[in-house]
Amino acid sequence: MHIAFLTPEYPHEKTNASGGLGTSIRNLAEGLVKKEVKVSVVVYNQEVDDEFKDNGIDFYFLKFRKYKIGGWYFYRKYIQNQLNSLIKRKGIHLIEATDWTGITAFMNLSCPLVIRLNGTDAYFCNIEGRPQKFKNRFFEKNALVNAHALASVSKFTANRTNEIFGIDKEFQIIPNSIELAKFSPSDIETDSHCILYFGTIIRKKGVLDLAHIFNKVVERKPEVKLLMIGRDVIDVFENRSTLQLFKDSLSDLAKKNFIYKGAIDYDEVKLEIEKSTVVALPSYAEALPMTWIEAMALQKALVTSDIGWAGEVMVNGVTGYTVYPKKHQEYADKLLKLLSEPQLRIEMGSNARKRVEKKFSSEIVSRQNIAFYKEIIKTVNS
Repeated sequence: MHIAFLTPEYPHEKTNASGGLGTSIRNLAEGLVKKEVKVSVVVYNQEVDDEFKDNGIDFYFLKFRKYKIGGWYFYRKYIQNQLNSLIKRKGIHLIEATDWTGITAFMNLSCPLVIRLNGTDAYFCNIEGRPQKFKNRFFEKNALVNAHALASVSKFTANRTNEIFGIDKEFQIIPNSIELAKFSPSDIETDSHCILYFGTIIRKKGVLDLAHIFNKVVERKPEVKLLMIGRDVIDVFENRSTLQLFKDSLSDLAKKNFIYKGAIDYDEVKLEIEKSTVVALPSYAEALPMTWIEAMALQKALVTSDIGWAGEVMVNGVTGYTVYPKKHQEYADKLLKLLSEPQLRIEMGSNARKRVEKKFSSEIVSRQNIAFYKEIIKTVNS
């Protein structure tokens, strides 16, 4: 079986910037290769055309192309033609595409097409309460309606997507995965007074609420530090640096205890997770967050948001705590409890690791995907 992924991002030294979407695709692709499935990854919107093999995966980069008019249509048709050529030349049995901005709208592919929900633009606009461009909504709905099959990384995302678009499609629920061997807990000494946030510095991840939460933490425990790792972005509502908005909300003491390391190498991020006392991820908008799974795999107790998808990842009071981000005092209290009770952190971190082993390991999720792909191929080709 030969599966190809169509994506705008993938974490590789040759690609443009990549986030959680790219990480989830890489984890799945590498898991499939270990199961002796042939995998190709087609990355569009790149700076150059390229073709190479790495880590058992065939990569095809498609350079972004400009057109005087109708670029939204003609670039899609260009991608379609490149995919159909690969399908014919390489014997691809199925293509999986992302849902973001409906890239496969108006494409006519010569093999089955699966779209996996990691959160459409419409989905995130709905959750954040901001308007969406009409064309993005149109493309996304067209792509979903015309795919041969649909998957989603969480039930919440599938249900909300059906509501948003006014459709009633069936989704196979298969979560994101992680290679457990790459996220083995270590004996690195933990900083007993460090809260870690890692991920994009953006409003929808709850970072502006985290400022107020941290203010309340240091009021009670002045020695606590907050380490923030990730790329800063311009806030969609105030058109300013989100990091600066965050800093502006910190108390004088909190500012002294705040450390920002920016976007750092992935191995360094893992090291900082291991060194941290507690991980705080108060996000408002996710499909199924890789950051949560990574921290859980490294046996860290978390305090996360309690919205929608949260119950499909976390078990409140068992793997950590889930709290609505705007409940600043309650959120701070949970962080303070974990900071003050080492044995509780150890127990919750252990529970978090066990949950990842049972539900989110690449070994388990790869088998689920292979069965899903085989059924689609069989149904479409029969």
